[in-house]
Amino acid sequence: MVSRGTLFWSRGIVGTGIGGRGWHYPQGMARPNTADELAEQLLAGDRRALARAISWVEDDDARGWELVRKIYPKTGKARVVGLTGAPGAGKSTLISALTRAERDRGTSIGVLSIDPSSPFTHGALLGDRIRLTDHFLDPEVFIRSMANRGALGGLAEAALQAALLIDAAGKDLVLLETVGVGQAEVDIINHADTVVLVLMPGSGDSIQALKAGVMEIPDVIVVNKADHPLTETMVREIRGVLSLNPRGGWMPPIVKTEAVHHKGIDELIEKLDEHRAFLEAEGTLVERRSRNLRSEVLSIATGRIRRELEAKIDADPRFAELIEQVAERKLDPASAASEILKGLNDG
Repeated sequence: MVSRGTLFWSRGIVGTGIGGRGWHYPQGMARPNTADELAEQLLAGDRRALARAISWVEDDDARGWELVRKIYPKTGKARVVGLTGAPGAGKSTLISALTRAERDRGTSIGVLSIDPSSPFTHGALLGDRIRLTDHFLDPEVFIRSMANRGALGGLAEAALQAALLIDAAGKDLVLLETVGVGQAEVDIINHADTVVLVLMPGSGDSIQALKAGVMEIPDVIVVNKADHPLTETMVREIRGVLSLNPRGGWMPPIVKTEAVHHKGIDELIEKLDEHRAFLEAEGTLVERRSRNLRSEVLSIATGRIRRELEAKIDADPRFAELIEQVAERKLDPASAASEILKGLNDG
C-alpha cells in the first residue's frame, strides 16, 4: 500500500505523488516557500501552487493552515457537488463523464477523490485517478487523490481544506468523491451544496436503499450501470422508499446512467442545475452553506481535541494503569473514560 506514489501525467510533465507532488517549476520561477508567496500564485490560478498548497495542508504543515487563513475570504464562489455511494457503483467513472460534459460547457473543474486508508499501514492506493486519465492534460481540470486517514464519515480534515484551496484557485465546480463505505457514509451532506448518491442494480444496493442513513442525504439519486436487467426494479424500490419519507420542497430525482458509455450524463447535469436553481430561488443556499460551515468547524475541533487527548494520555502512566484494569475486568470502559476526563478537568 502506498500513499504518495501514483504515477500521473499532466500538461506533458511526468510526476509522482498525490495530484501534483511531482510538479516542476519552470526555470527562473522560484518555488514559493511562504504562505504569502504561495497565496499570490494560488489566487492567480497556478496549478503548481494549488498542488503545493494541498500538500502543505495534507502534511499538516503550519504554512498550509496559514495559507488557508489568508485565502479563505476569496472562497465561496465554486459549486461543490459531493458524490457518495457503495464501492463499485461507478463513482469515479461517473465523475469522469461529468467532467467531460461540464468541460464542453466551458466549466473549470477541481476533482477531489478520497480513498480509504489502511488501518494497519495507514497508506492508501489512491486508485480513483485511474478512471480520470482522460483529463490529465486539460489545464482547466485539477485532479487530486487523498487518503481519508480513518475519517469515519468518508472525508478527512485535509480534504475539506483542499476543497477551499481549489475554490480559491478559481475553479467553477468542485467534484468531491468520498470513499465508498455503505449506508453509514453521510458526512458529505455537511460539505456539499448538492449531494449525489450513486447506486447500482443487482448488487444488494436495493436492500441498502431501504436503510435510513444514506437515503436521507441525497439531492439527486443516480442508478448507474443502468443496462442491468434489474434497473427498473431498483428504481421502483427507491421511489417507494422516498414516498415513505416525503420532503418539503425538493424531491430527489432518480437519474439512470451508463457512465462508461456517457449515457444519461446530460440529464444528470440538468438535474444538478435544477437543484442549484432551487437552492438559489428558495434562498436556502446560504442557509445550507452556513450549516455546512458550522459542521465543518465542529468536525475540525473534534478531530484536534481527540489528537490532543490521545497525545496526553499516551504519555500519562495513569492511562496505562486504567487500561490494565479494564483488561482485567476490574473496571468497565465507560468508568475508565470518566476517570480520564476527570483527570483532564483536574489538570
